[in-house]
Amino acid sequence: MQHINRIMQHTGIRTLLFMFMLIGFSASAAMAMDIDTARQQGLAGETDSGYLAVPPNAAGDAMPIITTVNEQRRAEYTRIATRNGIAAEVVGTMMFEKIYPTLAPGTWVRINGSWSQK
Repeated sequence: MQHINRIMQHTGIRTLLFMFMLIGFSASAAMAMDIDTARQQGLAGETDSGYLAVPPNAAGDAMPIITTVNEQRRAEYTRIATRNGIAAEVVGTMMFEKIYPTLAPGTWVRINGSWSQK
């Protein structure tokens, strides 16, 4: 955790993360609505690695949107990591920490391998 805090103190990272949150997660309004709907219906959940996954007992198919969003996130995490000399996994974890407070109550989240609802 100290490593992440030290990285977060770096102004360039904070700026990039802020820009990513504004641009990356809302790349298209239609895509964002699909993600929100999938989360609200319990078809997609957030993981502490910064990626979407199918929560337990999901009764529907959100894999196309999950796959698309995860591909976009992976590319963005890699870009940010490369520019800052850190691992993409660290960027993904940092993004989860940033978006977790914004998730609606009832959203499925997987932390340390265990699923629960926020």
